[in-house]
Amino acid sequence: MSTTNRSLIEDIAKGNFSGNILHNAAPAVLYEEAIRFDHASIVSSGAVAVNSGAKTGRCPKDKRVVKQESIAGDVWWGDVNIGMADSSFQLVRKQAIEFLDQCERLYVLDAFAGWDPKHRLKVRIVCSRAYHALFMHNMLIRPTPEELQNFGDPDYVIYNAGQGSADTSIPGVDTKTCIALNFEAGEMVILGTEYAGEMKKGVFTIMNYLMPKKEVLSMHCSCNQGEKGDVSLFFGLSGTGKTTLSADPSRPLVGDDEHCWTENGVFNIEGGCYAKCINLSAVKEPEIFNAIRFGSVLENTIQDPKTRDVDFDDDSLTQNTRCSYPIEFIENAKIPCVTGHPKNIILLTCDAFGVLPPVSRLIPAQAMYHFISGYTAKVAGTEVGVTEPQTTFSACFGAAFLVWHPAKYAELLAKKMMEYGSHAWLVNTGWSGGAAGVGARMSLPNTRAIIDAIHDGSLAHAAYQTDPIFGFAVPTSCPGVPPEILYPRNAWKDQNSYDETAKKLANRFIQNFKQYEAGASHEIRSAGPKV
Repeated sequence: MSTTNRSLIEDIAKGNFSGNILHNAAPAVLYEEAIRFDHASIVSSGAVAVNSGAKTGRCPKDKRVVKQESIAGDVWWGDVNIGMADSSFQLVRKQAIEFLDQCERLYVLDAFAGWDPKHRLKVRIVCSRAYHALFMHNMLIRPTPEELQNFGDPDYVIYNAGQGSADTSIPGVDTKTCIALNFEAGEMVILGTEYAGEMKKGVFTIMNYLMPKKEVLSMHCSCNQGEKGDVSLFFGLSGTGKTTLSADPSRPLVGDDEHCWTENGVFNIEGGCYAKCINLSAVKEPEIFNAIRFGSVLENTIQDPKTRDVDFDDDSLTQNTRCSYPIEFIENAKIPCVTGHPKNIILLTCDAFGVLPPVSRLIPAQAMYHFISGYTAKVAGTEVGVTEPQTTFSACFGAAFLVWHPAKYAELLAKKMMEYGSHAWLVNTGWSGGAAGVGARMSLPNTRAIIDAIHDGSLAHAAYQTDPIFGFAVPTSCPGVPPEILYPRNAWKDQNSYDETAKKLANRFIQNFKQYEAGASHEIRSAGPKV
């Protein structure tokens, strides 16, 4: 490559691809490049296996958003969106450009974010690793040859110089890793991490800023569609069953992670899936297992050096082993990935306290409250003194990727629910009859029966009673589900203990929500639990 910054900016950012610049290379070419220059290998199923280096997950504390007058009033500044001066961004950008310009070969990808042509973004990726190009080839929407010919200038450019380190002498750069977003310039810079997920979530963060400006709700959720065209959204943090419950052979998959809700319906932001692989099996998750073939990218997995079979149970590099593949690798994917307005919005939680009902119906204000809260609870670990489940709250079930205050997304959700007649449900896939260690985990057949009852409409016509603390409408019956587990207090042997635990969890909700009260309406604030 040239030794000047200007050559990279002019030759790539303006669409002139010459020298050792591979532009929108085919997966087979990127396979060859990854094997020759990226220490990659091909596994027995045909996927390419790579290592992301020292970083095997995202670095949210190293993400920065450039503070500019044009966006200052829009952004939810704080731990999620840490401000950076424009002068500092120019320095990290310069550093990334200089690193990339010294590379012997570069990979450039032009693709779309968003299946709806009215709202899609043109994104250009510039990177030094072939695997990063193949990863984003899978994760973004692949243009047709005609679309590529007429692609023009991108809306956003991502300079991935992750093999280089950030300069900590630059104000606002605290470590050798820096992921910096400049909304005004339409640019993102990555330094100090080779984890491919930073690019994917960077694009999602961009959509999370731009879409609400147009009254479009961007969402961290999965989506499927029934045979009669009814659409369901599944929100949930890791471990709540979002991927498992939305993967239904009888309901085509619109997408598994990132969507937008417009005046016309829902569209997938992505052109692929980025699935967790730890403990993956053909029996439990056949759709994902069968998608790992030629064109897929395995990240940080361990494979037998002789047979090249992947050991999906091996977490010696990380628990966060992943696979990226085009969405058409899922047999029942709905392509194009657009659909109608959601009939059902399902908020998933894994409540290890055993307090929340297996299913509750939410009014719009409650949906907003619990959407902002983004609650789940995990089993207590082995740390000395930790004897009860650990609460996790992540606003809008994806706090790390929000740009506006969470109330902005919650109010858009409620507005669209009321406009299009959507129903909201809170489904607990956690424990019943007691907290973890005492009670029993909700069985998958029971949870699937609940989801089926939501989809076929039978649960909407059930009789309900009101939970006195959380205010939920709790059904007294559900086809295929033992009635004794539907109302949690009745499932506990020690009901006084249930009351104490329920109040304890309610207080944690209340304490967590205090950080959002200033930006939330009275209606939302009043929809929380009462102690």
